[in-house]
Amino acid sequence: MGKNQQGYRIKESNQLKIFVTAKANARKDFVEELEKNHFMISTTELPIKGRANLAIIGLLANHFNISKTSITISSGYSSKNKVFEIK
Repeated sequence: MGKNQQGYRIKESNQLKIFVTAKANARKDFVEELEKNHFMISTTELPIKGRANLAIIGLLANHFNISKTSITISSGYSSKNKVFEIK
């Protein structure tokens, strides 16, 4: 497992794993970096039918300045502790 220029861990398959503690139904959207691969993300979306997950993907895409389609959720779909992979 290597590291990219920003110091984030990258799997051998060229995917970056991001650990997220999510807070849905917050007052405002924001992304806070707790550690290199761990973020606290709040979204105003409700956790209904994956809407909060889609909002978190959008916030991550804006934070890393990449497209939403390059981010997938690998675990924690219905949990506040989630793991995302960035291609």
